[in-house]
Amino acid sequence: MRVISISRLRNFWGNSSYSDAEGTLKAGHTHVNSRTVTWQSWGDVKPDFASASIVGRCLVFNIGGNKYRLITRILFAKQRIYILKVMTHAEYDENKWQEECHCFEPPPVKRVGRRQTAPVKKAGKNQGKRKNDE
Repeated sequence: MRVISISRLRNFWGNSSYSDAEGTLKAGHTHVNSRTVTWQSWGDVKPDFASASIVGRCLVFNIGGNKYRLITRILFAKQRIYILKVMTHAEYDENKWQEECHCFEPPPVKRVGRRQTAPVKKAGKNQGKRKNDE
């Protein structure tokens, strides 16, 4: 799996109030970012993180003995895990994050077989005319 992006984790543990989460977040990042972790489904995540849960399209991990929450989105086919938000348990209980992280919105529709074309330029006053037409 590839973790995108560790900066949200660093910003969280960089706050002196949450520095106790640094070890757990670093260890989790190292484990998940390993080439040996190739989760294909939720069933592959659960043995590694028994306290994790699914909320809509988001996966929520308990951090630091249930003191913090890590909100992610995993794209199994692309082998990517996106860090959406890290927060305290109290912030998690307010449920504002669900809207911020778009956990209950349907996935975007993928267009197949359509390609975008460049916009058509409008012909100027003398453009598009042949010499004989003038």
